Amino acid sequence: MKEFTFSEVQHHNKENDLWIVIDSKVYDLSKFANLHPGGVSVLLAKSVAGQDATNAFYGLHRQEVLSRPQYARLVMGRIQGEEETFKIPIPGTISKVPYAEATWLADGFHTPYFKENHRKFHKAIRTFFEEVVRPEALRCEESGKRISQEVVDKLSEMEIIAMRMGPGKHLQGRKLIGGIVQPEEFDYFHEYILNTEMARFGTRGFMDGMLNGAIISLPPVLKYAPVELYERVVPEVLSGKKYISLAITEAFAGSDVNGLQTTAIREGNYWIVNGTKKWITNGTFSDYFTVGCKTEKGLTVLLIERTDGVNTKAIKTAYSSAAGTAYVTFDNVRVPVANTLVQMDKGLSVILSNFNHERWAIICGALGAQRMIVEECMKWAAQRIVFGKPLSSQAVIRSKLAKMISRVEACQNWVESITDQMNHMSHEQVSDKLAGRIALLKQFVTKCGRETAEDATQVFGGRALTTTGMGKVVENYHRTSGYDSILGGTEDILRDLGVRQAMKKMPKEARL
Repeated sequence: MKEFTFSEVQHHNKENDLWIVIDSKVYDLSKFANLHPGGVSVLLAKSVAGQDATNAFYGLHRQEVLSRPQYARLVMGRIQGEEETFKIPIPGTISKVPYAEATWLADGFHTPYFKENHRKFHKAIRTFFEEVVRPEALRCEESGKRISQEVVDKLSEMEIIAMRMGPGKHLQGRKLIGGIVQPEEFDYFHEYILNTEMARFGTRGFMDGMLNGAIISLPPVLKYAPVELYERVVPEVLSGKKYISLAITEAFAGSDVNGLQTTAIREGNYWIVNGTKKWITNGTFSDYFTVGCKTEKGLTVLLIERTDGVNTKAIKTAYSSAAGTAYVTFDNVRVPVANTLVQMDKGLSVILSNFNHERWAIICGALGAQRMIVEECMKWAAQRIVFGKPLSSQAVIRSKLAKMISRVEACQNWVESITDQMNHMSHEQVSDKLAGRIALLKQFVTKCGRETAEDATQVFGGRALTTTGMGKVVENYHRTSGYDSILGGTEDILRDLGVRQAMKKMPKEARL
């Protein structure tokens, strides 16, 4: 690559060539201008072209623009004796921006929860996600297409699908993330890392489309399926060869699980299932459905394969169609009795207990996304110049940043505390002792997230209203943060659940 001096750049500029210097790289914009008569960028202004345009560039464009292949032809060389000041982060890098990372990842801080193995696992996961998943996430979020089989195969190869089910016997014999963590070492803090890292791309629709349906629908199969069904279905799903969704929610019932109207009537060795399910994540492309049905003796959970009578229709939502959100219809579907996951009168307890892990996973993702927004706003406040000063010089902006930081740090500490308790409890103990706490934690984290979305929008101004450019991450977050507050139980329902669980455990002798 050729090196230029500043004087050479200025000389060429006087000869009607358009040059800009960005981070010690020299860009020739004359060809760009010819392609777009009149120019389309303020970087072509006389006050910018041919000079050091670093500050002007970062006031208008995200750093990722510099790495896009379509702009490579514009790079002419480097300035002699100059080194890049703003380098594009290497995949796996820990951010140095204050509060951009949880304290356990920041230099000089200590943690009682995370061990050296968690740090190695985190580095490997962040590197893999940034190199493999992020490009796919951006493509799918924009196109609305489901995750490609190629990326699913890579997720399966690293056993990421299996790890997102949490610790358990399903991990035995598997080589997790290339052997960095052993199956018996894997705990909920490892899974926490997975859930927070996948939320860092500002692609909320794709996040659900990254087989979130399996995370909430396969656990009942793992725990309750007969051996023959288990041995056939679980390997298919964990290998990414087949897909599965949780089909509980109905337009009729919503959060009222006890009010489901999809019916299953016994006829010999089959169930005859009729009804509809709505807002089913990954439903458009799923091969299996874990379905809550109403029977004579209560609620029953069945595993239903996509077969005659099972139809799905995509539902248009505020986030990307990459999530595969579906309206599912069961029309006289014949389901073998062998596909019954639980006893006919135990379905409700299974459904309710399954919500604990689902809600916790949503919490972790919501926390990761909220942390990402804090970093976006900290960077923007530092680099955006208004009235001749950085945006951070405005007291009102510092106040918003303070509130955002306070919220995410409070969420972080509560999440770590609950996760630690999960590591020391059985599934039954979690249902007994943590169901209410997880419910309260979820509504707190999601409410904090929506308040942060509002503050971030004000920090970015008009840029937070566009789906591309400097504020695209904030725009996506503001538009989609409400999903976390609804999926897995609305905030109002969870507040009530948390308090009701607490009141059940009130000692009778407690008096003022």
